[in-house]
Amino acid sequence: MRVHVVSDVHGNAKDLARAGDGADALVCLGDLVLFLDYADHSRGIFPELFGTENADLIVELRTARRFEEARELGRRLWAGVDRAAATEAAVRGQYAELFAAFPTPTYATYGNVDMPQLWREYAGPGTTVLDGERVEIGGRVFGFVGGGLRTPMRTPYEIDDEEYAAKVEALGEVDVLCSHIPPEVPELVYDTVARRFERGSRALLEAIRKTRPRYALFGHVHQPQAQRMRVGATECVNVGHFASTGRPWALEW
Repeated sequence: MRVHVVSDVHGNAKDLARAGDGADALVCLGDLVLFLDYADHSRGIFPELFGTENADLIVELRTARRFEEARELGRRLWAGVDRAAATEAAVRGQYAELFAAFPTPTYATYGNVDMPQLWREYAGPGTTVLDGERVEIGGRVFGFVGGGLRTPMRTPYEIDDEEYAAKVEALGEVDVLCSHIPPEVPELVYDTVARRFERGSRALLEAIRKTRPRYALFGHVHQPQAQRMRVGATECVNVGHFASTGRPWALEW
């Protein structure tokens, strides 16, 4: 059995269409939407609406952790614009292309920049959307936990720690624990390029220690200090920043 796993797709529909080649199934751990490409500030919803110069500025402010100034810039730019309608229209355009690229079968959960309310509208019959749910793939039980935790970035699908922990608890024992964000381990949550700690989940870490899945798979941190490490009996793997690599991570048994 061979399963390919991707995360942080961020608009890379071209490579996504080939991500399932040679695999029995594709697993997607979220962040399909591209709001702003930190490597190329001309790409994404934000520069499409407000131009590359404003994208340059907001990246500079966020990278310097000047979040209040970044929010104030955002408030000025969005003034007079129907933010919800403009964002949803842009996201719908991206989702139409990205969901059409998914092979059959695909098992997917949400990232922190995704809009869950739209997923079931675009997911075809070959795509199974899971969040706080389990599924059997090739005789192994995969559990899925979508979204991220609250941060100053205020991305679209951030939830409270308690709600997130409840979804983790609902999975019980699984062979492969799939999430968008990593467990709260310093080496797994530190981004070496952004030079900051992203939010990881203590509930995921506790579940790993308690239930001992074979694998814990995740993304979210684009340039982690450690891409792979063992926590007890569990192999914890950041499957990579698919938007930039275009390559899935492979799990075989």
